[in-house]
Amino acid sequence: MPADLLATPDLLRSVFRRHAAGVAVITARGDAGPVGFTATSLASVSAEPPMLSFGVGTGSSSWPAIAAAEHVGVHILGEHQQELAATFARSGADRFAPPTAWREGPEGVPLLDGVLAWLVGRVVTRVPAGDHRIVIAEVVLGDPTGTGRPLLYHQGRFNRLRD
Repeated sequence: MPADLLATPDLLRSVFRRHAAGVAVITARGDAGPVGFTATSLASVSAEPPMLSFGVGTGSSSWPAIAAAEHVGVHILGEHQQELAATFARSGADRFAPPTAWREGPEGVPLLDGVLAWLVGRVVTRVPAGDHRIVIAEVVLGDPTGTGRPLLYHQGRFNRLRD
């Protein structure tokens, strides 16, 4: 087997750069204030009961708050929110400072304004997965009524959906 085909972190990253994914921002209330990060690992887990999952790195600045949170916010970003996605992906950024528009939502979860849809989920479990944890949450409420088209992540960039 050629060495460039063997499983490595670089191989995994190279393959997943070819996988277009929707962009979400996950938020939670932390001891020192709101936290959040950009995620492309969001997945629907179950319809009955309604559950979702996402991955979070244990070395991320958001992990301590996510590790302790009882509830999380999940925000589906629109193509008009590339800069918001970049802000929440940037290490060391003050993610909740202006121009980020947000409010405290149910269960104290920070809710971002102007998103295509949002959910609040009650964390059910956190599953170890290498240097990440897979968080599974049961949806308790949400709003799917935002307008616009979804933001995608592909080839290391935020992109618009093309017809």
